[in-house]
Amino acid sequence: MFADLIRRLTDPAPDPMPETDARLALAALLVRLARADDVYESAEKDRIDRSLATRYGLSQSEARALRSEAELVETEAPDTVRFTRAIKDGVPYDDRIGVIEALWDVVLADGHRDEEEDSLMRMIAPMLGVNDRDSNMARRRVEDRRPA
Repeated sequence: MFADLIRRLTDPAPDPMPETDARLALAALLVRLARADDVYESAEKDRIDRSLATRYGLSQSEARALRSEAELVETEAPDTVRFTRAIKDGVPYDDRIGVIEALWDVVLADGHRDEEEDSLMRMIAPMLGVNDRDSNMARRRVEDRRPA
């Protein structure tokens, strides 16, 4: 399964991904973002699990299993472009705003914005076809939901 997904991610002209692969691509992108600062904490893992559970209607154990698979895929995938292309091709724009919110939620999981994570977010949003304005609004919504 992982080999097939990696093959599809590295194919220069891939076919559209099945829903299960698109889920895994999003989960792997969340993991990649959480690992961007070389600190992958339980708070970030919990945020990823919650995001996956909410987005896909998964139980907590199913979300953890998906994240575990994504951690393996993330280490094997050559670059972030593959994940974002899979998501952009398979997710309507309005739902990609939700993806951006999930990504910002992971960035802010530890209570601060790290330079490496910020840099990766500035790269990811346009790759997903989301403009700066919508990305900033998504970040503000996430910040507004966080306890003071």
